[in-house]
Amino acid sequence: MGGLAIEARGLFKAFDGKAAVDGIDLAVPEGTIYGVLGPNGAGKTTTLRMLLGIIDPDQGHRTLLGRERPLEAAHLVGYLPEERGLYPAMTARDAIAFMGALRGLPLEVGKKRAAGMLAENGLGDYVDKPIKSLSKGMAQTVQLFGTIIHRPKLIVLDEPFSGLDAINQGRLEHLIRAEAEAGATIIFSTHVIAHAERLCERIAIIAGGKVRFEGRVAEARDRLRPQVRLRTRLTDGPWRSALPADAANENGVFHFELPQSGIEPLLKALIEGGAGIEELSIERPGLHDAFVAIAGEAAAREMRSAQESELETA
Repeated sequence: MGGLAIEARGLFKAFDGKAAVDGIDLAVPEGTIYGVLGPNGAGKTTTLRMLLGIIDPDQGHRTLLGRERPLEAAHLVGYLPEERGLYPAMTARDAIAFMGALRGLPLEVGKKRAAGMLAENGLGDYVDKPIKSLSKGMAQTVQLFGTIIHRPKLIVLDEPFSGLDAINQGRLEHLIRAEAEAGATIIFSTHVIAHAERLCERIAIIAGGKVRFEGRVAEARDRLRPQVRLRTRLTDGPWRSALPADAANENGVFHFELPQSGIEPLLKALIEGGAGIEELSIERPGLHDAFVAIAGEAAAREMRSAQESELETA
């Protein structure tokens, strides 16, 4: 990795007097997969549009691939907006090639690459099929191919998983990883924590137009202590004094944070006290737990609700 593909400081944008983005700072290293995570309405789309130069911030500063004026780097960027749109009468190959031509790729080169991409991804039979005849998932895949057909250095995806079934979501994850391995920097927004946890090296958690956290996924998870799950044969004994005072007992299973002193002193007390260890596990908190701690339960509920609505319509 080299420098920063994207850097933003103090971005602020208001619509009708209401702040949509309020002082956002971001730093996206070259060659990384970077997630912008937050509920719908948090300011994710507005942030991406400001980074790309589609709209200008009211305040703040941003650079895109080293350019002070983001639109100067447009030919090096692939952008998939949240609002999808393809000409329904165009064939899949022509639609992909057309999107590449908008970024300066010769049309015939684009057609050749498009046919190859479709074939490599099991869609070779749909090269000459019109967009209107494709399923929603296939049409979104075609638009994604059009986003990357000119081999951009930076790929920006706004809610790319929205509306896709599980199979197409898996294909998209594979494609994102492949593009990153080929050297592209990828930034995508999402309200689905699982995608960010599986794909991203760094994330920004946005809620209420503000960045609540920015950094490595591991750093977000490390804000919470690991959780211990313990089941013993005996329910009481001198070893109980070694458990944290706030240890919860649910149906004979103790749950508590890993003590700062580590597991060894507790393990010694359990063995010497004859507790009879039947189950002992230490679980590192997931990104969902970290998100709740950072952004709050209300933001997490909004994200779950949006995800459930999409699953019902997928």
